[in-house]
Amino acid sequence: MKEVAELVGTQEWIDRAAKPLDEAVSAVFQGEAGRTVKDGLNGTWLGHPLHPVLTDVPIGAWMMAQVFDGLDNMNGGHRFEDAARVCINTGLVGAVGAAVTGLTEWSDTGGQSRRIGLVHGVLNLTATGLFLTSALMRTRRRTSGAVAASTAGFAIAMASAYLGGVLVYKREIGPNHALAGEPPEEFTRTIAEAELREGDKRRVMVGDASIVVLRHQGRICALAERCAHQGGPLSEGELQDGTITCPWHGSTFRVDDGSVVHGPSTFDQPCYETRVRDGFIEVKPRT
Repeated sequence: MKEVAELVGTQEWIDRAAKPLDEAVSAVFQGEAGRTVKDGLNGTWLGHPLHPVLTDVPIGAWMMAQVFDGLDNMNGGHRFEDAARVCINTGLVGAVGAAVTGLTEWSDTGGQSRRIGLVHGVLNLTATGLFLTSALMRTRRRTSGAVAASTAGFAIAMASAYLGGVLVYKREIGPNHALAGEPPEEFTRTIAEAELREGDKRRVMVGDASIVVLRHQGRICALAERCAHQGGPLSEGELQDGTITCPWHGSTFRVDDGSVVHGPSTFDQPCYETRVRDGFIEVKPRT
């Protein structure tokens, strides 16, 4: 499976297939209202990506449907027929939410992650179609065809779940990317205050942590330089109205406390205390 995931990631033709879908998603989330909806689907309000929360519903429900079908097959009866039907239908409802949030999260990826993510989504769509077919066939009575459809759907869902794991644990789509390096716990000297003019941003190293130091409306602020979403360089972002926006995917954070204003990031940006001593800016992690 590892080799399959790597192979999928190298297929550049997938980029061409993904482009119309990406354009469609972008068109849906236009304007401030669209951005607010997208933030909600990303899970900005939750402080955690929403997609993995919802994927537990179809996976868990469909797994239990397999268990109930297996028990009926072992006993040669229909004792758990209704339970399997309820589980399949519950999974179908959950799959809608998982698909919408997954598509939203996918739209802010690129390269190999985007290719793997598209195949992941297609497999999930296929699995959902098979479970829907099984649900329709079970309207009156569980049949061998209905069981075969749901079994095939579950196998495909598991293959897709593996690709989802690759995206999270290998491609690092979803974790907090701002938590890189360990800065000293005490105030540490960085650059001369005179080097930082109004509206300037400078990337500095404090210990082995990368930090962006900026001056906005007369205040000196400091945040972790790597965007929490996917590690974009905030020092190259736009500074405006008390916020800084990542140049990669548009995540926006308040400069005074690092709180997320707009996603796709679902995590606040680590913030640092600042002071000026002997003409130099000093920083330390905010507690």
